Amino acid sequence: MPRTEVNDGARTVLILGSTGSIGTQALEVIADNPDKFIVKGIAAGGRNPSLIIEQARALGLSGNQVAVADLKAAAVVSEALGGTVLDGPDSATTLVKEQPVDLVLNGLVGSLGLAATLAVIESGAYLALANKESLVAGGSWVVNQARPGQIIPVDSEHSAMAQALRSGSEYEVDRFVLTASGGPFRGWTREHMWDVTPQQAAAHPTWSMGQMNTLNSATLVNKGLELIEATLLFGIPAERIEVTVHPQSIVHSMITFIDGATIAQASPPSMKLPISLAMNWPRRVAKAQPSLDFATASTWEFFPVDNEAFPAVEVARHVASLGGTHPAVYNAANEQAAASFLRGGIKFPQIVDVVEQIVGEASQFAGVPSSFDDIIAVETEARRRADELVARLLA
Repeated sequence: MPRTEVNDGARTVLILGSTGSIGTQALEVIADNPDKFIVKGIAAGGRNPSLIIEQARALGLSGNQVAVADLKAAAVVSEALGGTVLDGPDSATTLVKEQPVDLVLNGLVGSLGLAATLAVIESGAYLALANKESLVAGGSWVVNQARPGQIIPVDSEHSAMAQALRSGSEYEVDRFVLTASGGPFRGWTREHMWDVTPQQAAAHPTWSMGQMNTLNSATLVNKGLELIEATLLFGIPAERIEVTVHPQSIVHSMITFIDGATIAQASPPSMKLPISLAMNWPRRVAKAQPSLDFATASTWEFFPVDNEAFPAVEVARHVASLGGTHPAVYNAANEQAAASFLRGGIKFPQIVDVVEQIVGEASQFAGVPSSFDDIIAVETEARRRADELVARLLA
């Protein structure tokens, strides 16, 4: 639970994943609050080099303050900026090591963000973590590398939990309640989802997110990852985390205390509030986003998760209870299965089928990690097995 404050005054920050949904919104928050934040560097994969160039110029960044993973895109950005940028798959990690700052927002996509997360922890900077996969993959080993309060959640659900926890001590908490939108297929049966297309899975009803996050929300794997992450961020067992479907995405999560009180954090479905709060923790940023309008009639609904149609949450609960590198297996297998679906390969329900089967085999190769290499080795094996299973399903 993050409680330590970052130094007063404008905070120097790095934005990793600057062209993604989290990164672009973070830069909007920063542009609106130039007295609070100073950007010292940005990192991106390279799919949108023109946006990287635009961001770097707007922020006044030179070549060595910009990291681009794709080599061809990096060459384009270097030429435009008139200076060589950091390039290659490790460029974001290099940026963290070469640009000391107060806080790093890690909005990289997928488990590739793990190396950057570890570099931030080692640097001593605060880590505003939007890359849930890196924490899930690293598990308790990563958490143990960090000092108390160094990791600050950016996900709206975990930000909501952190905010609600201010209402009482950790000894007064009964359970955590994680809310899920239910995705675009809420109420569908497994049979009805067999012909779902990638285009349908990309149509989230309330949130605007990247392709992978939107797909993970549709399968509820995203909620499984968040459940695992919550056990790590807040040091609670998986059985004390409930998951409820809340289609309006207004209540972002809740904490129920031992006296029966439930404290919920509610706001319109926008990431600007949790992003701004993470970057300025523990202080709020005024007018980060519009507040709720209680003069307008509205309805908030809550439903139990249909675990038969969407088994991802219960698979994640089992994985969280096993600990070690088992969550890394869950995440890696999902990334491979999801990639196949997006390419027009396996069917939508088969994504979690693959994850569940590889998790079932994990006792053969997963365990307690003692190094970064241990985690990568387990992930590699999980990906290999998932690819083999996908191939068999398509044969």
